[in-house]
Amino acid sequence: MDWELRQAELPAAGLSANYPLSTMVYFQHVFAAITVVLLAGGYLGRMNFLAWMVFVPLWITLCYVVGAFSIWGGGFLYNLGVLDYSGGYVIHVSSGTAAFVGSYWIGPRLERDRKNFQPNNIVLALVGAGILWTCWNGFNGGDPYAASPDAGAAVLNTNICTAMSLLTWMCLDYFFFKKPSVIGAIQGMITGLVSITPAAGFVAGWGAIIIGLCSGSIPWVTLNMAKKTKIFLLFDDTLEVFHTHCVAGVLGGFLTGLFATAEGCAAFALTTPGGAIEGNGRQVWVQIVGALFIIGWDGVWTSLILLFIKYVLRIPLRMTDEQLEIGDDAIHGEEAYAFYGDGERHFYQSKAEAGEGGSKLD
Repeated sequence: MDWELRQAELPAAGLSANYPLSTMVYFQHVFAAITVVLLAGGYLGRMNFLAWMVFVPLWITLCYVVGAFSIWGGGFLYNLGVLDYSGGYVIHVSSGTAAFVGSYWIGPRLERDRKNFQPNNIVLALVGAGILWTCWNGFNGGDPYAASPDAGAAVLNTNICTAMSLLTWMCLDYFFFKKPSVIGAIQGMITGLVSITPAAGFVAGWGAIIIGLCSGSIPWVTLNMAKKTKIFLLFDDTLEVFHTHCVAGVLGGFLTGLFATAEGCAAFALTTPGGAIEGNGRQVWVQIVGALFIIGWDGVWTSLILLFIKYVLRIPLRMTDEQLEIGDDAIHGEEAYAFYGDGERHFYQSKAEAGEGGSKLD
C-alpha cells in the first residue's frame, strides 16, 4: 500500500522507465475483469446468480492468475518463449475454454430459447461494436507501457487486421448465405480483434493482413459448420464464445509464431529472434505448447470449480425450468424492457408464496 501511496515507479515494468504501480494495478485488473465478462457469454440465460458469484473469484484465482503469471509474469511459459502481446492466450483462449467447458456442466437453456435466439437490438449492438473496436486500441496499444513506436505499430496492426477480418466474414456470408448481416460483421470484427491481440506489436502490416484473412474465415467455418455436429450440440455456448475467442485466440497465437518479426520482438524488450518467417521455426511449436497449456489447465480447473460449487457447496449451477420460463432477469424482480410485467409478477408471486402478503398476478 505504501508503494501505491508514494506512486512508486516500476522501472522494470516494461519499456517505460516511469510507470506507476497504481497504473499497473488498474491496467492488469481490467484485463482480469474483462476475461470473466467474456466467459459469462457462454453461460448466459440460465446460470444461477449465486453460483456465478462464487465462481468468479475462484476462477480468477485458479485459472486466470495462473495463465497470466505463466506467460507475462516471468513464469515457465514466458521463459519457454511464448509470445502473447496483449492477452490472446491469457484472456481470450482462457475465456473461450471456460465458456465451452462450463456450458456443459451448467446445462443448456430451454429448447425454445436455443432454437429462437434473435438479436434484441441491432442498433445498440452496432454502437457497442464501435465502442469495443475503439477501446481495443487502448487494449493493445497500452501494453508497451509507453507512447512508443511499438505501441503505434500495435494500434495500426489492430485496425488493419480487424477491418480485413470483418470484410472476409461478410464476403463469406454473402457467398454462402446470399446476404451479409450486421451480426456477421460484428462477429468478424471480434474475431479480428481477438486474433491480432497476441500478435499486435510483433508482426508487420502484411502479417496483420494475413491474420485478418484467417480470423475472418477459420472461426467462420467453426461457428457456422462445426457447431452443427453432435458434440457441439452438447455444449450450449450461448454467445459462441468458444468460436469467437478460443478459436480466434489460438489462431492468432499460432500465426504469431509464423509471422513475428525480430524487430517487433526487440521493440517489446524480448530477445526472441522472430517467428518461422525469419527462420525461427521453433516459435510455432512454442506457441502451440502455450495454447495447449492454457486450454488444458483452464478446462480442468473450470470443471473442478463448477463441480465443487454444485456438489460440495450444494449450490445449483442452473436455474430451474420454472425460473427460466419466467425469465432470468425477472427472478431479480426486474425487467430489461417493461412490456410484459414478468419481473413484477415474479416479485409478487414470491411474496405470496412466502406468506408476506401480496397477490399473484395473472
